[in-house]
Amino acid sequence: MAAIPYDDRDGYIWMDGAFVPWRESKVHVLTHALHYASAVFEGERAYGGKIFRSLDHSKRLHRSAGIMGFDIPFSVDQVEQAKKEALVKSGLESAYVRAIAWRGSEMMGVSAQNNTIHLAVAVWHWGDYFADKMKGIRLTHAQWRRPAPDTAPCEAKAAGLYMICTLSKHAAEKAGYQDALMLDYRGQVAEATGANIFFVRDGALHTPTPDCFLNGLTRQTTIALAKARKIEVIERAIFPNELPSFTECFITGSAAELTPVAEIGEHRYKPGAISEALVNDYSALCNGRLELAL
Repeated sequence: MAAIPYDDRDGYIWMDGAFVPWRESKVHVLTHALHYASAVFEGERAYGGKIFRSLDHSKRLHRSAGIMGFDIPFSVDQVEQAKKEALVKSGLESAYVRAIAWRGSEMMGVSAQNNTIHLAVAVWHWGDYFADKMKGIRLTHAQWRRPAPDTAPCEAKAAGLYMICTLSKHAAEKAGYQDALMLDYRGQVAEATGANIFFVRDGALHTPTPDCFLNGLTRQTTIALAKARKIEVIERAIFPNELPSFTECFITGSAAELTPVAEIGEHRYKPGAISEALVNDYSALCNGRLELAL
């Protein structure tokens, strides 16, 4: 069955303070964000009619915009309200929520100081990011690397930072894999194309220090869940030659949630007790069956 195009769906999208029919939610072809990637966004999930860590996402959206040099003309509270209204209007209980802010079309060129800043929120059904994820997904090695923090605004969830992610994921899929492991500019392990990564060795979790890539909210949640289980969490520089020494591996993100990894190139992993426990804990937390201070 063919996928439904994202521009040809029923429903409504919240845009700049009002709901617009889904098919009519359009921007001009000379929008600055389309040409120069001047956009920031959030990917969020709702469970049982409640958006998980919604306020943290809205705050990060504002921080990302500030890093990108613009102010969103809607407060954090107004973003929160827009997301709640969009979720209700969608009629969905479990859904994916995408909030995006971008520079408009008044000025064209690298400089766009006077462009209007727009905000939109769309909600749609999105099941597991990876099918049958508990089997573990297959990753290859990405050609592209995460840049140094003095060459790109790595603390912002900015559209332009995903260019090399798309290139890497497309190459991985063409080679028969589901995703790719990206190194950073130093040659250290960084993350997958749209998710942070964790490894297990001797009962402890190891994860790269997020000093040149986004410290994801799901990553932070996973660390809190692990510590609640008294699992040691070690944030450090991880090098590619260490990959054979780990027994388990999983990735984390709002879309991917917690997804075990069975393969990174020539290296094999088996989803084990720690991965399974954290996958179950995360699901319980998102669905209100577990309480945890975040």
